[in-house]
Amino acid sequence: MLLANRTPHLGHFRLLPCQLAPVIMSIDFKDPSVRNVALLAFCQALAMTCLSLQMTISALVGSMIAAKPSLATLPLALQFLGVLVTTIPASFFMQRFGRRAGFSLGACMGMLGGTLCAWAVFRADFTMLSIGSFLLGSFSAFSMYYRFAAADTASDTFKSRAISLVLAGGVLAAIAGPETAKQTRDLFAPVTFAGGYAAITVLGLFSLLVLQFIRIPRPPARVRGASGRSLLTIAKQPRYIVAVLCGMVAYGTMNLVMVSTPLAMVACGHPFETAALVIQLHVLGMYLPSFFTGSLIARVGLPKVLLAGAALLFGCIVMALTGIEVMNFALGLILLGVGWNFLFIGGSTLLTKTYRPEEQAKAQGLNEFCVFGTVALTAFSSGALFDGIGWEWLNLVTLPAILLAAGAVLWVLVGGRGVQKA
Repeated sequence: MLLANRTPHLGHFRLLPCQLAPVIMSIDFKDPSVRNVALLAFCQALAMTCLSLQMTISALVGSMIAAKPSLATLPLALQFLGVLVTTIPASFFMQRFGRRAGFSLGACMGMLGGTLCAWAVFRADFTMLSIGSFLLGSFSAFSMYYRFAAADTASDTFKSRAISLVLAGGVLAAIAGPETAKQTRDLFAPVTFAGGYAAITVLGLFSLLVLQFIRIPRPPARVRGASGRSLLTIAKQPRYIVAVLCGMVAYGTMNLVMVSTPLAMVACGHPFETAALVIQLHVLGMYLPSFFTGSLIARVGLPKVLLAGAALLFGCIVMALTGIEVMNFALGLILLGVGWNFLFIGGSTLLTKTYRPEEQAKAQGLNEFCVFGTVALTAFSSGALFDGIGWEWLNLVTLPAILLAAGAVLWVLVGGRGVQKA
């Protein structure tokens, strides 16, 4: 019943297919690069469904089989560690062996991780659950590069839209992850939750099969053998700094506020079911704009979209400070999701303009390490900050970072500093 209560009925989203159909029908699937984007978006949806499913059941499973209640979230912590440890090696592996080989390896890690976790639930083996969770983090790390893979074969005019459309796969994951957790909870009754991890294995296998239809050429030998400029030289570029900063602020602000929102809503007397619906609306706010963010960047320019993202994050703070009604939480979390979308997609697009082909592995690897290191830090500190300083101050803590990102965009992109090409 716990998971059933956490998941809003899908009827809330019954209009989504009708709303998205015109956007999807406008895409030219005859273009090879567009086909790659469509397949990568689907793989992104599968990977994020696995992540959402894991996030839904991990702490519950940990509390069931851990020796001490304090260890219940250790598997989730090890998942974040798996992401951090794998991001940079994954980037270099794909530069040497190609995107499809790297993504296939990641999918295999996901299948192995899901299998080990399912086995761990049957055996009540906490160590095995922890190992499997680490492997699922490695799977997530590889899948984070889907957006860059879409940009690899896209034209300059389609690059931002390619990144945007791949991230749109999160719309499906926002619904499918919690729903899959609910439907598979008692799949192997009386052993609870093993079915969820078995579903991750199946989704990983499905992803592996789809990946074989992606056609992204391996980097030429001259690129694989070349090193390009030093990482320090790349990282010192003003535009690179802005790109990484936007990704860190987008994810850090979003994660810090999102993780604490259910705690704040329950503390304010709102039902947990309402809090779950607000979180699901937030996730849709994160990914639904992806269907048009790339086109918006092409139409109004990257700086304006980045600044709009920062303004939306500021709007989230305003909503948190002006009331504790359900509408305040809901509108604030929707603004938070759309602000994340604009800043993260904009930052990812800007990043692709800061390195040469032979430099992409280290440039992308450092970016992912910084961004998802921020994710791990905010995930672990959010609860402590909420408990220590309260909901209003937790939101205010994010304000300096948002202002820093907006100021950097104005200084470098609008002011014309660091506009030289890589």
